[in-house]
Amino acid sequence: MQFLWSASGKALYGPAGRFDAWALAWKPAQTPADAVSVSPLEALHALAGNGGMRRVPIGIIGPKLATDDELAIAERLGGELARLGLQLLCGGKNGVMEAACKGCAEAGGMPIGLLPDEEWTAANDYVAIPIPTGIGPARNAIIARGCQILIAIGGGHGTLSEMALGLHFNRPVLALGNAPVVEGATLCGSADEALERMAAYILRQPGA
Repeated sequence: MQFLWSASGKALYGPAGRFDAWALAWKPAQTPADAVSVSPLEALHALAGNGGMRRVPIGIIGPKLATDDELAIAERLGGELARLGLQLLCGGKNGVMEAACKGCAEAGGMPIGLLPDEEWTAANDYVAIPIPTGIGPARNAIIARGCQILIAIGGGHGTLSEMALGLHFNRPVLALGNAPVVEGATLCGSADEALERMAAYILRQPGA
């Protein structure tokens, strides 16, 4: 899959035409002569720098009790989502969720926490938009349905349920660290690989 960025047109092109960053869809168009090849992740960074891209919700899911490595990965990915102009949506609690929110908030993002609790005050300190659902673990289904992509970093039964629900809703599920093994999820060897796969999915072209 080839992506081409035009500095003059401030737009992304490919075999399917020009990428409409608000509709998140490809529209027929001719590629400008100055367009240069970019990776999916480079393409997202270029689109973010140009502004006007719809803030696709991306879920970072994982346990309250996480390893130091998992927390570091979550914080980095949260920051990258903010820098890419994407929207972090998570469970809003501690552990992986808090680390992702911290990275996102410190990079200028507005992390959304979909809480199982009845009051917004149950959110971790980095959640900018706390949404108390009062429905307990059932909120996992809303996270899985509301996100375009789920990135699991470690996890137990709660993360397992979100991964399975995401796959049920035909969402790509990327797994890092000691995430549960779920048939259909894509195991990523690093945060960089997860980001590239995420970008490729967002920019997917018809028939790809």
